[in-house]
Parts: sequence; structure tokens; C-alpha cells
Amino acid sequence: MSEPCIFCQILRGESPGTFIYRDAECAAFMDVKPINPGHVLVVPVQHAAYLSVIQRQTAGRMMELAHTVVAALRASTLRCAGVNIFLADGEVAMQEVFHVHLHVFPRYVSDGFGLRFGPRYSQQPRDVLEAAAASIKDGWPAGLPSA
Repeated sequence: MSEPCIFCQILRGESPGTFIYRDAECAAFMDVKPINPGHVLVVPVQHAAYLSVIQRQTAGRMMELAHTVVAALRASTLRCAGVNIFLADGEVAMQEVFHVHLHVFPRYVSDGFGLRFGPRYSQQPRDVLEAAAASIKDGWPAGLPSA
């Protein structure tokens, strides 16, 4: 890492963090720049910049923890008519902190947050989908189950 990782600093106790959960593999703490009140970050304890470099079981554990956070948000007194789970993987995908993390945040009508579809968002012909699927299959990691 060329720059200190703020999430690693939080996990080591060197920077403040408001944790809602932590175990040996993953942690969940409050985002200091929340989309809405209750915005939680789910991170692996071990530093990794991208989802593809963490262990599969850690990725699964992150999703299990996000699942629990969603249930807790829905049961809380916070405004929560829906929930988004968002992972930005890479700078062009809007990743700002290069320690893999899931954003889990409550949503409600007129909360001001939204995603905008690009100009090429439309139903694609089957041959285009098949070509993209073939390319992904070509990149499938050896030793992992495939269809």
C-alpha cells in the first residue's frame, strides 16, 4: 500500500470507528459519510483492495454479515423502507477507499439518493449476451465449479 488504509487504521484502533460487530474475519462499522442514518460498512479484517483477491469464504462471510445488518436495520427505529447493498470494485466503479467493503444503507422515499443508468442501458440481443458470457467463462478461475 502506498498510502495508509483508513479502514485498517480503524480496525487496529488507530482511528476512531463505531463498530456494530466484529469477529476474527469481518467487521461492521458506521460510515462517517452516510447516505442515510444507519449506513454501515462491512469489511474483511485482513486488508485487500479488491473483492477478487479475498478468499471466497471471506466474501461469503461479508455477505452473511451484510444480511444480518439488513435485518437489524429493518428492525431498528431508523427510517428504513428498503435497503441497498453496494460494492464498488475499482476506481472507475467509484471505489474511494481501497480496502474491499460493502455499503449497507437504509432507503426511504425522497431520501435524495439514486443511481443513474448510462446511455447504453437497454435490452441486448442474445448474441451479444452469449459473447459476453463466453468471455467471462474464459476468465473463470481454474479449480472453481462452473456451469
